[in-house]
Amino acid sequence: MRVYDIIRKKRDGLELSRDELAHMVAGYTAGRIPDYQVSALLMAVFFRGMSEEETVHLTEIMLNSGTLLDLSDIPGPKIDKHSTGGVGDKTSIILAPLLASAGIIVPMIAGRGLGHTGGTLDKLESMPGFRTSLSLTEFKENLRRAGLSIMGQTEEIAPADRKLYALRDVTATVDSLPFIASSIMSKKLAEGIQGLVLDVKVGSGAFMKTKEEARKLATTMVKIGNSVGVKTVAILTDMDQPLGKTVGNSLEIKECISALRGKWPDDLREVTLTLAAWMLKVAASIHGETFHFAGRDVAGLEEYRKGLEDLINNGAAFTKFVEMVDSQHGNPEAAFKPGLLPSAKMTKQITANREGYLVRLDAEKVGRASMLLGAGREKITDAIDHSAGMILNKKVGEQVKAGEPIAMFHYNDESREREAEEIFLSGIEIGPDRTQPGSAIIEVIQ
Repeated sequence: MRVYDIIRKKRDGLELSRDELAHMVAGYTAGRIPDYQVSALLMAVFFRGMSEEETVHLTEIMLNSGTLLDLSDIPGPKIDKHSTGGVGDKTSIILAPLLASAGIIVPMIAGRGLGHTGGTLDKLESMPGFRTSLSLTEFKENLRRAGLSIMGQTEEIAPADRKLYALRDVTATVDSLPFIASSIMSKKLAEGIQGLVLDVKVGSGAFMKTKEEARKLATTMVKIGNSVGVKTVAILTDMDQPLGKTVGNSLEIKECISALRGKWPDDLREVTLTLAAWMLKVAASIHGETFHFAGRDVAGLEEYRKGLEDLINNGAAFTKFVEMVDSQHGNPEAAFKPGLLPSAKMTKQITANREGYLVRLDAEKVGRASMLLGAGREKITDAIDHSAGMILNKKVGEQVKAGEPIAMFHYNDESREREAEEIFLSGIEIGPDRTQPGSAIIEVIQ
């Protein structure tokens, strides 16, 4: 078959067959089809979209382009969670040890931050010595020994996705729903998991700005997962303001450590425990089991939440976090002494210019400001300053006084601090009336 004909077919809005998609993906991955032809196909898909069947086919083709992990020799339910990306979204770092302390095996292939969104790998690598570049053998051994492991995508896992994503990044086709869904799911389904809970972010700091966009993406990914026998649930969560009180890599790790010790802001607690409870529900639906917490068997979402809080309060989740850090060559002492984490040389208070209530804290602008301070990257090749970012002193609905700190910037390079401050303040709105934010949990799709 001719590549030209496949490009033209999609350009004209027609559906591509599995064989046509396989021909393009395999040919590009092997270097037989040039960038310029695949770029044309990417742009055609960007404007014409893909049917549900095409998206499933594309996911399966990318999934099967590499190694599929076999975890059948490790006892216990294998459940993962994935977030579509947000600002201050640190739930994976809390969830993985929390679920592992409940007896769930958590194999997690995570990503890096790009643009205004943070990456789990960057946050973990702010811990001294922590390695996210693991071989599949090391990854599997950590799962067997500790019950959890978080690593980056290896060359063996979905190599077609890795190459296609790099091309999407430079051809302005990243924000295509079929590509987002197939990219996420091809990596996740390669982990050897039995169940998956998706955290699909909605709002200014998310890729999906509206509930309709998020619902469509979530529904697509749930269908993909279930079609290949992985029980999949998606939860839409709010990303109009950052999650938690910190944005930036080592700052977020410190917040995770506090959370694992039972001290965490309400929104982070709500999202994390909801996702975790659904992970237990998915595991139970697969294995027909109840889960044993603090001397009792529990079943159902509310009881799962209470049991999970027990694991936070009795120190079991924190102990598992320390075990994960140690198993991935990090310094476990940093979990007990957060002062060992990178710390910025300079700080600056950003204050309110009037009295009232904080009615808007734009997540995207907070993320962009943090990136300019050094906490993120504009290009995938940019270096990260693990100590940079900000602590948020106020969240939406809270009262502020003129001159009172809204945030504290942390940075080492002052060359872009002023620009970061301007962007941050442009996303702040203070009004005379209290605006109480609703639940961070918007909708569950299963």
